[in-house]
Amino acid sequence: MMFKEDLKKSLKLDISDEQEKQFDVYYHYLIEYNNSTNLTRITERDEVYYKHFFDSLTIAKSIDLSQIHYLCDMGSGAGFPSIPIKILYPHIKVTIIDALNKRILFLTHLMDKLNLKGVTLVHDRVENYAKIHQESFDLVTARALGSMSLISEMGIPMVKKDMYFLGLKAQNYQQELKDAERGIHMLGGLVQEVKHFSLPYGFGERTHIIIKKVKHIKGYPRSYALMSKKPL
Repeated sequence: MMFKEDLKKSLKLDISDEQEKQFDVYYHYLIEYNNSTNLTRITERDEVYYKHFFDSLTIAKSIDLSQIHYLCDMGSGAGFPSIPIKILYPHIKVTIIDALNKRILFLTHLMDKLNLKGVTLVHDRVENYAKIHQESFDLVTARALGSMSLISEMGIPMVKKDMYFLGLKAQNYQQELKDAERGIHMLGGLVQEVKHFSLPYGFGERTHIIIKKVKHIKGYPRSYALMSKKPL
């Protein structure tokens, strides 16, 4: 497997021997834990490395992560994209919010195994957390969490003015984005760019929807029921 070389070639990222080892520990612990608690259906080594780790690190091509100090990962599941980012950018303080305690427990053990500091794990619904943590983060991410309308309303309120919300999507994003554009504008966001990525070795196509927050709008997010029933 050419993971280290592919990061350098495709994403211009260098990883140390220690970081390479952290990814190895991450992979083995994920598979071990997954045997008793379902966290991912992707378990083949190459697939985990490229569909989870590499995919997470493509964010470095969309956002200058050296300038990000506070990252919030909404519903990160087994730690994607925030933990691969934290491994390569240890200066970033990461907050992960997940409503499922089994994921929070896994991540708690994982942080010990990887010896990562500066990671806050929150067992809560994202919309509840977002209401009381407005304008708190330089970057908020959401991967496989829901529609653009839903994740925008939960995520944009937590972003500081002039900073970023990033929706990670597969290639069929167009209708989702069209449906969400009005709401993004109402939330003080501006779609700055849509970037496309091909994962190495035919592991799939990915899209980043990069939203810059131009002003803060109070009163959001609404309740989950309202967001689902009446998107902005």
